[in-house]
Amino acid sequence: MNSLTKYCHYVLSLEKDQDPENKIYHDTEYGFTLKSDDELFGRLILEINQAGLSWTTILRKKENFRKAYKDFSIKKISKFSEKDFDRLMNDAGIIRNRLKINAAIHNANVIVGLQKEFGSFQDWLASHHPKSLEEWTKLFKKNFVFVGGEIVNEFLMSTGYLEGAHGPGCPIYKKALKSKPAWNSKKIK
Repeated sequence: MNSLTKYCHYVLSLEKDQDPENKIYHDTEYGFTLKSDDELFGRLILEINQAGLSWTTILRKKENFRKAYKDFSIKKISKFSEKDFDRLMNDAGIIRNRLKINAAIHNANVIVGLQKEFGSFQDWLASHHPKSLEEWTKLFKKNFVFVGGEIVNEFLMSTGYLEGAHGPGCPIYKKALKSKPAWNSKKIK
C-alpha cells in the first residue's frame, strides 16, 4: 500500500481553511466503519449521487441529502410515494436526477429484503467479505441499481470494506484502523 493515497495527498496539500468539506470528511469519515444500516445506506446514496459530479459538491449538499432522505432511514425511503419523488425532484438542495432518486428508493427496498434475510445490511456485507472489487461490483449489480465499478469501489472503500482509503503515511491511517474496518479483519485473525 502506498504511503499516501491520492485523496490523502490532496487533503494534506490543502492550505489552512481551504476545502474544509474534504478535510473534515477525510479526517473523520472516509475509510471509517459505519455503525448503522441507515448510515451505510446514506453513504451509498451519496456515492450514487456523486456520479458525474465532484465529491465536493456532494459533501456540500450532504446535510440537505440527509434531510430530504429522512435521515437516510431505509424503512422510510422504501415507502416513498410519488409525492415523495416529486418533492425530491423539486428540492434544489440535492441532486435532482430522476434515475438517482429512483435508485435510492429501489435500493432501499432491496435492503429491506436483505435485512429480512440476513438481519441487517451490515450482516449481508459481512457474509460476502472478503471479495475483490470485481466480485463486489458483480454482486452489487445483481442486487442494486445505479451501481457501477467506481460507485461500488468508493462505497466499499469509504466504509472500510475495501482497503485503500488511507495509506500508512497518512496521519489518519491509525485512527481509521481503530474503527476496525472489515478489510483489516483478515489481517487481525
